[in-house]
Amino acid sequence: MNIRYEIWSMKEGVRQLITEMVMWSHFHCVRILFLRLFSGRFGSNSSVLRHVELWNPNNIFIGNHVVINQRAFLDGRGASLTIGDNVDIAQEAMIWTLEHDVTSPTHQTMTAPVVIEDHVWIGCRAQILPGVTIGRGAVIAAGAVVTKDVPPSEIWGGVPAKRIGKRDNPLTYNQYYRPWLR
Repeated sequence: MNIRYEIWSMKEGVRQLITEMVMWSHFHCVRILFLRLFSGRFGSNSSVLRHVELWNPNNIFIGNHVVINQRAFLDGRGASLTIGDNVDIAQEAMIWTLEHDVTSPTHQTMTAPVVIEDHVWIGCRAQILPGVTIGRGAVIAAGAVVTKDVPPSEIWGGVPAKRIGKRDNPLTYNQYYRPWLR
């Protein structure tokens, strides 16, 4: 095996281990400091609860007033993951920027950026696949698998996700959620 690949792989492994240890910390200020230093961007008044899993945080850009709940998964390995302002990501939601090509005879990987615009609400255990843009004010229902772009202010659910409703309000709120020891 190539020695350069093995050294790179060891560095990635150590970086991932440190990221996981920090994300398990009981202290919110430690997680915030880590993300301010090592993510692409971490906005003001944003909150990341314990046990969030981040892969390659330097490709993850998080806006202001964002809440990322416990055990959410954010993937920055393949391409950038951009999260706008006032976004709520529920527990165990997964956002992917890298996947395998099911049509490839060699199990080749594919990458594409994911963009989540302002005031989006992503439900528990929803999955967002690579290359998806979720429009401003959209809602992704719990358990949905989003495989294509979601227009602004629409509510999508199901597997694969499709439009199930519309969100009709001005969306003027600013989120702020920082529970103790979570």
